[in-house]
Amino acid sequence: MASSDGSYDLALAAATLRANGSDVQALLSALTAELADALGDRIETTLAGGRLRKSRDIARVRIMVGDEQFEATVDGARLSCAVSHLSGGIRIRGESLDVDQWITRLVASLANEAERSDSARQALEHLVIGGNQ
Repeated sequence: MASSDGSYDLALAAATLRANGSDVQALLSALTAELADALGDRIETTLAGGRLRKSRDIARVRIMVGDEQFEATVDGARLSCAVSHLSGGIRIRGESLDVDQWITRLVASLANEAERSDSARQALEHLVIGGNQ
């Protein structure tokens, strides 16, 4: 929720995502559901399976916020998370993060961009107040 000064409760948004974190698929499903409408083509979801085996399970999520690319990849029951810094569409550097750090950084990046972008503001609001209520 937005506070009286117009800022967002980033801890609440991150905690909301973490609450779904005990199950990797629940976390990724919640994340993509809350962000898909607001971020449009800046969020890319790859489903598990292949040509012959269709699945609703998410294998990877890639989210672009500003000049950062957030990527979460399912590795069995584990989630591997990374953030890359891009310049002109070229990856300059990247780092692996644990899930909590990744969520915190994603929410902070959305908050930073929300100051300048309506779609990022909507994405952050979806995370904080929970989608289409």
